Amino acid sequence: MLHLQGYGSSASDSEPEDGKSKVESPPTEPASSADATAHLKPVDSKYSVVKSLEICAAPLVVPMGQSEVSRALAPTINEVNYNPRYEELFAPVAGPENPFLTQQMKAQKNMLTGFVENAHISDFQFENQRKTFHSYGYAMDPSVDGKGTAPEEGPSYVGHLQAAYDTDGATVFESAKAKANAGEKRKRVKNDDPEDVEGFLGPWGKYEDEETVARPSEKERAEIEEMMAKKHRRHKVKEDKPIEEKSILHIKDAFDYQGRSFLHPPHDVGVNLRKAGAPDRCFLPKAHIHTWTGHTKGISAIRWFPVSAHLLLSCSMDARVKLWEVYNERRCVRTYSGHRQAVRDVSFNNKGERFISAGYDRYLKLWDTETGDVISRFNSRKIPFCVKFHPDFNKQHLFVAGTSDKKIICWDTRTGEVVQEYDRHLGAVNTITFVDENRRFVTTSDDKSLRVWEWDIPVDMKYIADPTMHSMPAVTLAPNGKWLACQSLDNKIVIFSAINRFKMNRKKTFTGHMVSGYACNLDFSPDMSYLVSGDGDGKCYIWDWKTTKLYKKWQAHDNVCIATLWHPHEASKLVTAGWDGVIKYWD
Repeated sequence: MLHLQGYGSSASDSEPEDGKSKVESPPTEPASSADATAHLKPVDSKYSVVKSLEICAAPLVVPMGQSEVSRALAPTINEVNYNPRYEELFAPVAGPENPFLTQQMKAQKNMLTGFVENAHISDFQFENQRKTFHSYGYAMDPSVDGKGTAPEEGPSYVGHLQAAYDTDGATVFESAKAKANAGEKRKRVKNDDPEDVEGFLGPWGKYEDEETVARPSEKERAEIEEMMAKKHRRHKVKEDKPIEEKSILHIKDAFDYQGRSFLHPPHDVGVNLRKAGAPDRCFLPKAHIHTWTGHTKGISAIRWFPVSAHLLLSCSMDARVKLWEVYNERRCVRTYSGHRQAVRDVSFNNKGERFISAGYDRYLKLWDTETGDVISRFNSRKIPFCVKFHPDFNKQHLFVAGTSDKKIICWDTRTGEVVQEYDRHLGAVNTITFVDENRRFVTTSDDKSLRVWEWDIPVDMKYIADPTMHSMPAVTLAPNGKWLACQSLDNKIVIFSAINRFKMNRKKTFTGHMVSGYACNLDFSPDMSYLVSGDGDGKCYIWDWKTTKLYKKWQAHDNVCIATLWHPHEASKLVTAGWDGVIKYWD
């Protein structure tokens, strides 16, 4: 400070550059005493340099930390591009609070369902509590560690508290309660004397307090009777009143001038309907020539009149069966009404004078085709899924039906009795096909198997069930009797040989259509050059039999095309039926 004062005084003694007169300095004391006390004297305010050197004992300073720019981190961000400080990470959220948040929404979360904290628990204890909760309905409260609760309060549980307190919180690895007589074992009646042959017991003696009672007590008997009565009531099929069975004739000229009915094949159609041979060569149909309408719901099956095929029989989900003309005016000839529920299948006998219908009302009914009368009724208390007359002329009084309870039942129409049961399948029976000159028949089922039976022998002679096989709900025999075409539910048609070993022909597989979930019936052309099938989208597909090449497909119906039939005497005529309730004729 002394030097600074001297600097100021010396500076003032020097002559200024502008030539002005210098200012006279006031008189000073001797240097020795004046220098020693110079810092105690007040500074003269007229000196500008000294004035600027005045010291402030309490200056205005900015507090530490406020000069830095504060950075805020939003709680919702997932990535931080710098290394933030602790105060920035845990700073309160800036801005006004949302007044509409619920208490649950305000709660702190580090995952979607809440706030999770790390806890130290062994894997065994965790599994122990989890299995205990699954088995008994209670577990230790994981939010209480036992430190904050008083010892006399005991552990805390979640779940079924009463069960926890009754069993004293026993886990699945502990016994709930010690037995009252844990130290005492039940005593057995002993007789270890080997000389006593009749009364020797060894280690197999009964307990002393054991009671062996074969009969139930009065209370137990009442409970058993009540349970059995409920079971019988549950499985009892309600016997409905017999429905009125009737048929309606829709044509006026049911008989011709010679007294022949509509069952007699016509002569004036340009085709010999009585010959047994097939056309020399068949062709692909190209045009839609007729539509039969009359059913109000989807059609289940269609069948040609035997040999001549001048009539067509159809059954539908509207519980009716209808007979149609194929030639001339193509009218609906007769309607047969006798089922309460949908009709699943129909089958003509060899002459066509009778046919049998199988309905979901668990009845099989034998009809007279010409008069429309019901001749017989058959009921096995199960739903029949397929029905077929025996093709031999000396066995026309027998027919077989595949039912929903895994059986094939053979009935005699003369007596109305069941004459044979074939019970080997593990699922509902879907098809019955006679092969090998009618000495055998082949059945398919929901159990994804194919079984071959000798007629009248209730044990299958051949069982085919490959792990790659699917259920086959529709089967057709080739006209030459050598092959079986099976509609498989993996959208394929697989071929089995119908003679000798019944082996699958893996080289012949027809694909391209979609039948998964539908029992679409298929058919061969009479000369065996084509194979035709419908599919679930309403299309009709035709393949070449030799090359398995898809020749043609077209949209035949608005809904599932459930059945296709090639006319046995026409070279290029085809009938299709669908779930849209119509039958279409193609040429």
